[in-house]
Amino acid sequence: MLDNKDLQDAIAALDEYGFDKKNTSDLSQARNKQQMTKYIDSLDYSLRRLLILQETIEESVAKKKYQITQQEKIQTYKTKVINLSRQFNISYDEVVQVMMNLKNQTN
Repeated sequence: MLDNKDLQDAIAALDEYGFDKKNTSDLSQARNKQQMTKYIDSLDYSLRRLLILQETIEESVAKKKYQITQQEKIQTYKTKVINLSRQFNISYDEVVQVMMNLKNQTN
C-alpha cells in the first residue's frame, strides 16, 4: 500500500511528466504555424528531405480534402433521400429500393 510520501512522489512525477510533455517541441503539440515551423527547423533536414516532406504533406492534405468532400456529398445525398421519404411518406429504405429498381430498369 502506498503511504502519503509515495503518493506525493507519484503525483509530483506525473506533474513533471505533464510539464515536460507541454514544453516538448514535438509536432503532436504544435497547434499553429510558428510552433510547426519551430519543430521542422529543429529536425535540421536537408533540402532533399524537406522536399520529400513537402510532397508527402501535399498528398496527405489532398487526400484529407477528398475524404471531407466525399463525406459532404454523401451527407447531402442522404438528406435528399430523407426529404424524398418525407415528401412521399415512405421509409428511407423504400426510397432507396425505388431508386435501385429505377436504376435496374434503365440498364
